[in-house]
Amino acid sequence: MKKILVLLLLSVFVDKVCTQTQVIAHRGFWKTEGATQNCIAAMQKADSAKCYGSELDVWLSKDNVLFVNHDPFYKGVSMENDKSSAIKKLKLANGEKLPTLKEYLSEARKLNVRLIIELKKHSSAKRETRAVEEIIGLIKKYNLEERVEYISFSLHATKEFIRLASPSTPVYYLNGNLSPKELKEIGCTGPDYNLSVLKKNPGWIKESHELGMKVNVWTVNKEADMRWAIDQGIDFITTDEPLLLHRILKGGN
Repeated sequence: MKKILVLLLLSVFVDKVCTQTQVIAHRGFWKTEGATQNCIAAMQKADSAKCYGSELDVWLSKDNVLFVNHDPFYKGVSMENDKSSAIKKLKLANGEKLPTLKEYLSEARKLNVRLIIELKKHSSAKRETRAVEEIIGLIKKYNLEERVEYISFSLHATKEFIRLASPSTPVYYLNGNLSPKELKEIGCTGPDYNLSVLKKNPGWIKESHELGMKVNVWTVNKEADMRWAIDQGIDFITTDEPLLLHRILKGGN
């Protein structure tokens, strides 16, 4: 009887560990010394902080070079409509140059953190398809297929990642306007929705899990919101405060 009880307790413990909410650093762990959003140092610090993933934003330049940056413009230079020669001259706030995705992946190979790659919405479906093809090609070149996940606000880009990436690669949709059933029908791994969307539709969390999908929520920086997401059984929380989230998950007050 005692042995059975121990096995049952162990089973509960293992299940809790396996289903525990994971931490994704939003644009890397950038709120720390020596880093800024989407820089290589932020990815390295997300890895050092033992985050599940480090999120990054990707654009395709006019001459089809992939760059890591959130906004469509940086210091007056267009990520999509200017050539790579102009973008490569840009410096980030921490002194790094604005990285190409190739440079980013070269450093990522030395780390363990997963890469959560967001393709930004581009000016046309054709441009997004080209960007998806280029991203997947680089991921294969650097042998990172087992450590990458794709996300996008663009439904077209999301469908292209599903179509072109390895079938085992997770792909999430960000826009918040599709139900779990609709996401399942197009082949998504699950919703990656803003906190306000999931608070308005909390039933989508349970529905996603019943459909065998995972749920991510962004961008959650307040302790109360983190605790709500954990209590809801959300699989991944994307945050600018990864250390705070780690502390909460470890049982800190």
